[in-house]
Parts: sequence; structure tokens; C-alpha cells
Amino acid sequence: MSKKKGLSAEEKRARMMQIFFETKDVFQLKDMEKIAPKEKGITAMSVKEVLQSLVDDGMVDCERIGTSNYYWAFPSKALHARKRKLEVLESQLSEGNQKHANLQKSIEKAKIGRHETVKQMK
Repeated sequence: MSKKKGLSAEEKRARMMQIFFETKDVFQLKDMEKIAPKEKGITAMSVKEVLQSLVDDGMVDCERIGTSNYYWAFPSKALHARKRKLEVLESQLSEGNQKHANLQKSIEKAKIGRHETVKQMK
């Protein structure tokens, strides 16, 4: 019999985001340590690490209120983040295309007045 294969870090992150998006609720770490193993199969030992990596990447918000940390992520925030990222990438693409066009023009200008030389082999 083979051992049961554990989840990869990306699978754990995706499953934890599902918890936030499905419930649309705010959680404390101890709540996530109870919910994640039962509902999504994420080991209780790795919940804190996965949650912290999501906070570090800006996918989950964290706020300290009193002595407790509260974590939340709503689908609308993820949508807006994707839209902003798409806008940034589209602007970078258009800048790259403009730069490419300018370089092509420069190449054409540089070719004017020049002619190809044939190298002779020894």
C-alpha cells in the first residue's frame, strides 16, 4: 500500500482561499485551525504557515484587534486585484509594443544608405 500523498503548498493556499470565499466571514487563527482540516484537508500543523503566506502575498487581510488577529478575504477584493493586475500588464504590453515599433523604425533608418557586403571565405 502506498502512503497518502500530502497537498502541495499551492493546493493548500487555493483550498484556504476557498474557505474565505465560500463563507465570506472573518476568522481567528484558532478558528482556521479547526475548519481547514475538517473541510479542506489541510493539516492543522500547516494552517498558520499557509495563512501567513497568503497574508504576505496580500491575498488575505489581517488586522490585530486587542490581543487577537483577525483574518478575512472577500471575493470582490480578489476580483479587483485581478483587474488591477490585468490593467498593469496591458499597459506594459502596450509600452513594449510601442518600444518594439520605435526600434523597428530605428533599424529602418539605420539601413538607409548602407548596403550589404559579402564576406569572402578564405
